[in-house]
Amino acid sequence: MKNFSIHKLLFSLGLAVSSVTTVVADTDSQTSVWKVSNGEDAVYVGGTIHILPISEFPLPSEFTDIYEQADTLVFEAKMPDPSDIEGQKKMMAGLAYAEGKSLKDDVSEETYQALNAYLSNFGATADQLARFKPGMVASMLVAMEAQRSQMAGQGVDAYFMQLAARDGKASEYLESLDFQINMLANMGAGEEDRLISETLETLPELEDMLKSTIKAWREGDTEQIDELVVDTFKRESPTSYDDVFTKRNQNWLPQIEAMFGDEDQEFVLVGAGHLVGDDSVIALLEAKGYKVEQM
Repeated sequence: MKNFSIHKLLFSLGLAVSSVTTVVADTDSQTSVWKVSNGEDAVYVGGTIHILPISEFPLPSEFTDIYEQADTLVFEAKMPDPSDIEGQKKMMAGLAYAEGKSLKDDVSEETYQALNAYLSNFGATADQLARFKPGMVASMLVAMEAQRSQMAGQGVDAYFMQLAARDGKASEYLESLDFQINMLANMGAGEEDRLISETLETLPELEDMLKSTIKAWREGDTEQIDELVVDTFKRESPTSYDDVFTKRNQNWLPQIEAMFGDEDQEFVLVGAGHLVGDDSVIALLEAKGYKVEQM
């Protein structure tokens, strides 16, 4: 079960894309963007990826063309800007252990020493990160490895958030910051040692995995993404899959439906894993009678 933790982390960083068993059977589709129509009214939904090196810009034209038409951008959640000191403090507090407990209490000595050895490559130590919960530590490891392999960069969500702010377009959010913090804080609960140890084991594969995933995302290749990421995630951790995908998709459905019937043109941008597969937002919308087209 080697890739268990990387799959979870790739999702938490917005990289997961779900099963190829999609309700849209357009084999010529080339992007991770969908048009959802209710008569003449349409909402556009784009699958995002949170780690995207600058070499991957410009984005596929479908993303930028729809952005130009949009009045309102809708994201998963508003993460605190680096300059938002209070927001950053709130996030760090929510991802840290309570006083008197640390990562050492939840992982083996062997895993802790392996973490320390990896961090030494960056001039850091395990003790410096030990106050943070495993989900946060593992996410830091992925970010550090992405930086080392020159794969780091702002993702699609952050890019469009900046554009919307620059252009005066409205921004709305499907979830609260508290929800997102809680989801990351609970990652690996009960399997803390496994989460950290398997993250460390799979970090050498991260660069190739990111390159393959980004290529498939650009091309809207759901079959390749499913093979790379989510099929194993769903098989090895069905409870987490339900929490991360199924329940959230269902919670978002009425919010997206409420976007029809107004004068605004909305562009919804969420992790691409929410947009394909039997449990996806797209499948849920089609089941309710909306016309769905992958662009």
